[in-house]
Formats: sequence, structure tokens, C-alpha cells
Amino acid sequence: MLRSLACTGAMALLLALPTTAAAQQPAPRTSAPDSLASTVNDAVDTARKTQEGLDGWAQERKDLERRYRAAQANVAYLNELVSREDEKAAALQAFIGEYERRLVESTRLQAVIQDTLNAVLGRFETAVAADLPFLAAERQSRLEGLRLSMAQPDQPPAEKLRHLLEAMLIEAQYGESVEVEAQTIMVEGRETHADILRIGRLAMFWRSPDGKRVGTWDPVTDAWVDLPGKHNRVITRAMEMASRTRPIDLVSLPLGRISR
Repeated sequence: MLRSLACTGAMALLLALPTTAAAQQPAPRTSAPDSLASTVNDAVDTARKTQEGLDGWAQERKDLERRYRAAQANVAYLNELVSREDEKAAALQAFIGEYERRLVESTRLQAVIQDTLNAVLGRFETAVAADLPFLAAERQSRLEGLRLSMAQPDQPPAEKLRHLLEAMLIEAQYGESVEVEAQTIMVEGRETHADILRIGRLAMFWRSPDGKRVGTWDPVTDAWVDLPGKHNRVITRAMEMASRTRPIDLVSLPLGRISR
């Protein structure tokens, strides 16, 4: 019996040995071709991703270069534009400087011109006052208008000069005209109604309405004086020619003293 139990135990031990050996045996390895294919696939995938990255960077570089060239062109255009604007600004500044200089000069000239106009007006008034006494109210009114014009600060000097020259021209034209008009004059302290003959600005003669008395304006004494009766006829003829009631002819008038 003991032999029988020993045999049974030995058989059980033998049956258990293969199972333990099988459990301790390592797992089967992957074959070499499969590992190589996986490595190649990984390398190809990595290369593909790397190439895609390089292509992306290349495209981005082209875009950046294009934008850089566009920016350079824009900067060049803006620099040229700034240069032109600087030239315009310099030209405008030069114009402003010239205008400022002219303004200062104009202000100075206006003061000088005003003084000159005042001096000319003063001499003009003196000349009119020393002239023959004709159209006194009209000439005095013209002088008052000139004085008022010269005193206006807002009136341009050119306008003042125009008024002054117009008045002087009118006075100058008096020297080319001959006229006869009726006036009341003072002769030897007495009022006398007379016809006045003015020959330009050279001389003035008077004749009483009845033609019995004639006379002239004496610039030395600034008074109306009588003339001898022998001059009645020639003065009457001259008045008739001035009134256009007698043909124009040569006459010899007694001019006498024509200045002081």
C-alpha cells in the first residue's frame, strides 16, 4: 500500500512539473520585419510632419518678405511725400516771411504816405487860397471833403491819393477855361453887382451892368480895383467872346501884375 501511495504521489508531481515550466516560459517576441516596418512608418510620418512644417514656414517667409517689400515701398513713398511737403512748407514759410516783410514795409510806407499826403494837401490849400477868387464855395467844399478824407484812418492811402489827384486835376483844368458869371463884389469897400470875366487862372475882370465901369482883380492887394475907362471896349469884347455871343478874335487885355 505504501508503494501504491508513493507511485501516486510521484505521478502527481510529474503532472505538476509541465504546468510550472509552462508558466515560467517567457512570452513570444515580435518578429524583426514588423519592428522595422513600424520604425520606417514612424520615420516617414516624422519626415512628413517636418516637411509640412518647413513648407508652412517657407510660405510664411514668402508672405513676410512680400509684406516687407510692400512696407519698404510704402516707406519710400511716404518719405518722398514728406520731402515734398517739407519743400512746400519751406516755400510757404518763405512766402510768409516775404509777406511779413511787405506788411512791415507797407505799414511804414503808409505812415510816410500819410505824412506826404498831408503835406501836399497843405500846399494845395495854400495855392487855392492864393489863387484868383472864383467859385469860392465850390472850391472850399472840395477842400473840406479832402480834409475829411485824409482824416479817415480806415481809408486806404491809395483812395486818399485818388481824391487828392482828382481835386488837383479839377484845379488844373480851371486854367484852361474862360467863363463869365454875375457876382456881387466889394470895390473900394462898397458892394458892386458886376459881370466877372475869368481867363483861366491868369486874370479876372469885372464890368458893371451898365458897362460904364470896368476893373480887375489885383493879386498884390487881394482886392477888386477899377481900371481906366479906355479898357471898357476890350473887356466888353472879351466878355462877349467868352459868352459866345461874338466870334473869337485876338484882344489885348490889361493883365497888369499877375503875381505878388
